[in-house]
Amino acid sequence: MLTTLAIANYRSLRELIVPLGPLNVITGPNGSGKSNLYRALRLLALTARGGVIPSLAREGGLQSTLWAGPERFSRAVSSGEHAVQGTVRKDAVSLKLGFAGETFGYAIDLGLPPPASTSQFALDPVIKRECIWSGPILRPSALLVDRQGPMIRIRGEGGDDWTTLAQPVASFDSMMTEFADPRSAPEMIAVREQIRSWRFYDHFRTDVQAAARQVQIGTHSPVLSDDGANLAAALQTIREIGDGAALDAAIGDAFPGARAEIVNHEGRFEVALRQEGLLRPLRGAELSDGTLRYLLLAAALLSPRPPALLVLDEPETSLHPDLLPSLARLIARASAHSQVLVVSHAARLVAALEREAGSQSIVLERRLGATALADEDALDVPAWKWPSR
Repeated sequence: MLTTLAIANYRSLRELIVPLGPLNVITGPNGSGKSNLYRALRLLALTARGGVIPSLAREGGLQSTLWAGPERFSRAVSSGEHAVQGTVRKDAVSLKLGFAGETFGYAIDLGLPPPASTSQFALDPVIKRECIWSGPILRPSALLVDRQGPMIRIRGEGGDDWTTLAQPVASFDSMMTEFADPRSAPEMIAVREQIRSWRFYDHFRTDVQAAARQVQIGTHSPVLSDDGANLAAALQTIREIGDGAALDAAIGDAFPGARAEIVNHEGRFEVALRQEGLLRPLRGAELSDGTLRYLLLAAALLSPRPPALLVLDEPETSLHPDLLPSLARLIARASAHSQVLVVSHAARLVAALEREAGSQSIVLERRLGATALADEDALDVPAWKWPSR
């Protein structure tokens, strides 16, 4: 389980250290930075798949994603006596992402290439430092794998000797994807596979042309796809090799007397919902947006192959407020098998989740343009240390 999420200089997240528990609810007013936190977490997940640099490029590069405020706030500015003013940059350009868990921690530091670079890719961010350590906080004695520039060092079994890899790593490649030796660096394999198991769901399509409404080829699907296209197969997989009783209970909780059915057209599956009082089940094309979205969320949360971390961004979209308590119970059930992080501004969903055992509410706010924890004094904010360059 992750215990700490740390982000520095990404959009409004100037320096944010977030404590995490089994069930986390990220909330706050519009513009407080909820979406930035979600996007930063997705960006962190891409390090294990080789997609962090392309993803930043699609966002406009470091120039567009970096914190746009001053490097530091003076005491007069913080107290409101003076307005924020621009100054000459003194520190190196740096976007940092990291986490700590019960076993390992990981951090990555991204910056700009040297000014003298003649490459046509001179605007691409480069990876300056990556570290993996044991325990909740980075210390020299806890460091296990250390990447500085192109070189990777691995601590030996004795703890005192270090091995430097002969093959340097390109500035745009993460060590998480370029080195995989289970004998010399099992920690890197463990962290990489942990990150790769994370799942993110946001804004399922529910329009008339949505893939979840269409007839799709049905194969075993223990994991719902990002776009929900394999919804029918995912529901049938839950029924056959997962917890079918929990699926029926979750649908009945939201729609009393209803039951999901999968129509098999010679190997092509279509989702349907049988409801009380109707003579036939409603097919996917007939379901309301809210009903379809709830079925998608049920398929994601009841996966027979639960992830280490499950992140939901505004799952309340298109749902009637009366469905939110049922959704909260479904999310709480999933948190028994996966660490769950929910980003939401629906007061009824937040309130319902806060009543669940093991839940933690994290309220964000803006201070001088920077995202901060509104209830920082009430939270047990963990210690954090970034690796230096």
